[in-house]
Amino acid sequence: MMPQTEYLDKYARLLVNYCVSLQPGERLFVNSTTLAEPLIDALYRETLKAGGNLEVSLTTRGQAAAMREYGSPEQFAYLPTLQKRAMDEFEAYIYVSAPFDLREPDPSPELKAARREAFKPMHDTYFARTADRRLKRSMCIYPTPALAEEAGMSEKEYTAFVFNACKLNEADPKAAWLGVRDRQQRVVDHLNSCTSFRYLNDRSDIHFTTNGRTWINSDGQTNMPSGEVYTSPEEDSVNGHIYFDYPAIRNGVEVKGVSLEVKDGEIQSWRAESGQEVLDETFAIDGTRRFGEAAIGTNYDIDRFSKQILFDEKIGGTVHMAVGQSYAQAGGRNSSSVHWDMIANMRAGGRVFADGEIIYENGRFVDRLWK
Repeated sequence: MMPQTEYLDKYARLLVNYCVSLQPGERLFVNSTTLAEPLIDALYRETLKAGGNLEVSLTTRGQAAAMREYGSPEQFAYLPTLQKRAMDEFEAYIYVSAPFDLREPDPSPELKAARREAFKPMHDTYFARTADRRLKRSMCIYPTPALAEEAGMSEKEYTAFVFNACKLNEADPKAAWLGVRDRQQRVVDHLNSCTSFRYLNDRSDIHFTTNGRTWINSDGQTNMPSGEVYTSPEEDSVNGHIYFDYPAIRNGVEVKGVSLEVKDGEIQSWRAESGQEVLDETFAIDGTRRFGEAAIGTNYDIDRFSKQILFDEKIGGTVHMAVGQSYAQAGGRNSSSVHWDMIANMRAGGRVFADGEIIYENGRFVDRLWK
């Protein structure tokens, strides 16, 4: 295994030169915590080499606790000046998830609502500008003790897991991701020739249509790691029921065994084996009772559940659907402050149908699509 500094240099080169393809004179905004300082330093060096300019916002360990204790609704609704300007004007954005603690208590519902309402215009701008890549963005993870503990791994094991999923063990990670792009493009081309889809396994049978929608090849340029193909289904076309085997995590809370019943695009009923109150609270938010995404994970290097959706939604052999916000680049029209992915296992007899034909079985695309 290479020294971690060498991995971080490869990580930064991949993020700057492939994920956001930074060009001379472009501005890159990086948002993270002080735990990610080693990666931020590497990103700064790569930004300079690319001829760009980097600005950064780093959260310290005590900020969240201070806001919970002392923050007023007006302070929770305050929009950070640099972040707002970056979402409005900058050419590139990298969010590096590097949490101190995944078990901090939530602010009160009133404070969360104040922040959600205030941040919605910036949220909408972000989705609009990332849809046409006026804002090139990437989301990634810097391994921290909290993430390792959450995943049930040692720090060393978790770091190796993250780097392997991002293909940093490859001599040329960018070339490896270009290979992913080529393979997934064959799948996407076929999916975009079809309009009717069905996810079927022993606990789910859900179908939707994609007239006027586009399947997207997620090849590592907007998330790192990636490895999925996704679309936004026609909002009123989703019908059936689906069970999500993997825990759905929202605001640090695990919601296990989620079952949804859907009619004409609207989620009619929902239940969870644990965490029902989180579902109830979420489905009271505007736009959350329709689906913003349907997707298929293709990253077989992600071989275990880590409780981090950036990785878990890409697990090879799974499908996922997200309630809430659609992707404009896929043609989606649902609007919400929430985009919550939920994952179903397809490795034990699961099938995906496209225009009535089996294209995916037991966790893999058929050979003619996946070679």
